[in-house]
Amino acid sequence: MALSFTLEHTNQSARAGEVEFKGIKVPTPMFMPVGTNGTVKALVTSELQAMDYSLILGNTYHLHLRPGDELIRDLGGLHKFMNWPGLILTDSGGFQVFSLAKLNKITEEGAKFQSHLDGSKHMLTPESAIQIQENLGSDIMMVLDECLPIPSKRDVVAKSVDMTTRWAERCMAARTTENNLFAIVQGADHLELRERSAKDLVSLGFDGYAIGGLSVGETKDIMSEVCQHTTCLLPENKPRYLMGVGDPVDLLEAVGSGIDLFDCVMPTRNARNGGLFTWDGKMSIKRAEYRADSRPISEDCECEVCQNYSRAYLRHLYQANEILASRLNSYHNLAFLRSLMAKAREAILADRFQSFQEDFLKRYLAKKVD
Repeated sequence: MALSFTLEHTNQSARAGEVEFKGIKVPTPMFMPVGTNGTVKALVTSELQAMDYSLILGNTYHLHLRPGDELIRDLGGLHKFMNWPGLILTDSGGFQVFSLAKLNKITEEGAKFQSHLDGSKHMLTPESAIQIQENLGSDIMMVLDECLPIPSKRDVVAKSVDMTTRWAERCMAARTTENNLFAIVQGADHLELRERSAKDLVSLGFDGYAIGGLSVGETKDIMSEVCQHTTCLLPENKPRYLMGVGDPVDLLEAVGSGIDLFDCVMPTRNARNGGLFTWDGKMSIKRAEYRADSRPISEDCECEVCQNYSRAYLRHLYQANEILASRLNSYHNLAFLRSLMAKAREAILADRFQSFQEDFLKRYLAKKVD
């Protein structure tokens, strides 16, 4: 059984579609909550289901180091291990090697690195990245790639792009299961190298395509330019995934460029630090002005948190360092993004995405709630 992608409608470049695998349907555009260590932090899987999520992320690097992908395999796979009935996409671990490892050395063979946990030495190759993801039982696996900072010199990026393509070929050859495999287009901010990367990877015939190497500190203008330029190079009949983006403004910008799938730790990380999304901008629940505020986070939000808890209570939980603060704030932020993507999809189907985006931005950016 292979993943299928149905393109239902386009509105200019924005797309509404559906990813289906093993009978599970994922309407797009869709934000995917990140469960790096086998959990979307502070939430249980039934809460994600209640928000109508059906596709989440795990991470090869983290789960390989702790508790171990072979242990997870022996216990029935990651779905059973974390009690998740939906689909799981796993990042290959390449980005974490480059961003978290104490020391790393990249060669044609793969990436040698020291664990950020205990300094132990490891080697991640295209073949081992696939083996780990197969042990986890991922529904969608990602190829091992090299992620470079922006800016990087063109000659360095060119060599990296070509190596990433060779690694992608090795990942494809190493696959032994029916699990789907997505390639990752790299090239930093060099548009002609993004074109080379996309052309070479598309010719290999992967199940979907991701745009990597963005949201790594570059300006918004660079991210938008690279995303727009690269997206149109990807097949219309395959899912398009922009890695590491979770800000509402950036999400709608990318939806307008034709992206289908997104992920980012930012919504839940911000939530744990008191940062909340509302239709009127970002809110910091830590502010003293909410001490006696009986209103919900957002009166326009239908999520469980906004229907049952006040700003005053949420501020109290945060100030008291209660675990429930992280739970409720994370629930709200993910529910907000699920609603945002659902409304974007409705607008695309009704041929009014541009006006929806303009109306959202006008309201969202007009006044910062925090």
